[in-house]
Amino acid sequence: MASNGNRDKTFSQSINWITTFFMVAFHIGAVAAFFFFGWKPLLVAILLWWVAGSLGIGMGYHRLLTHRGYKTPKWVEYFLTTCGTLALEGGPIFWVATHRKHHQNTDKEGDPHSPREGGFWAHMGWILTGKAMHNKLDSLLPYVPDLRKDKFHSWISEWHWIPQVVVGVLLLVFGGLPYLLWGTFVRTVFGLHSTWLVNSATHMWGSQRFMTGDDSTNSFWVAILTFGEGWHNNHHAFPQVARHGLAWYEVDPNWYGISALRMVGLAWDISLPKLGRVKPIEPAAVPESVAALTHPVPEVVPQEAVGD
Repeated sequence: MASNGNRDKTFSQSINWITTFFMVAFHIGAVAAFFFFGWKPLLVAILLWWVAGSLGIGMGYHRLLTHRGYKTPKWVEYFLTTCGTLALEGGPIFWVATHRKHHQNTDKEGDPHSPREGGFWAHMGWILTGKAMHNKLDSLLPYVPDLRKDKFHSWISEWHWIPQVVVGVLLLVFGGLPYLLWGTFVRTVFGLHSTWLVNSATHMWGSQRFMTGDDSTNSFWVAILTFGEGWHNNHHAFPQVARHGLAWYEVDPNWYGISALRMVGLAWDISLPKLGRVKPIEPAAVPESVAALTHPVPEVVPQEAVGD
């Protein structure tokens, strides 16, 4: 339901039939998987869910490419990006541009997926209608000058479906139909809805630690489903930091992964909130038009968040 009492925006927009076809097909495949259940296919699905959702979306697309919360060797960046394509959430140019635009216009005019225009719209309606998944929209390109200059990111944004197809073929050839259904269809659908809950649920329900001027909230259960992305109010207060779970009890597997990279020398210049910080965090590799990625007022991390 739209928070302003109006009809959900989804039902006033034209449907993107190509995107909708694939979404419906993947959901049908996910349902069919339950007729071919096996413990090994389930374990493979869980592994690939972590690869796509944590390594790919959380650590790669979001905290590295979008906010540049840490630095890695280029080969690690490209590996994490490739993992992200397995989530069926588009290529890095589309994903990063959309998220930067969301931060610039959070819960106001211009936000690509605000629940203020409807809960279903924020969850998946914006994907099913219009040109949401188009990585060459003129309105998105100004948000990603850094990625557009990179030949690999430009290439994989165009051919982001290839890794998904390759993995699917390998699952079918070496495991059979049950592995394909669980490792591709169930895993992808579960991952999509988990990510979409960050857009919808964490702007509708939950708690707010920081007064960010938007509807972002912290949600434990969304954090569990997204490897730590559910600490969304924390994230909107400190957009560029690599650690979203600020308190000891805020489980953040994506941060643990970044910490592991740091331990082996594959991550550095990690942006973290410090107690009593006196200046706002500046956005890195982001055009001036999206300067709103950083919160304009310095925040102080609560005592419970003392850590790295």
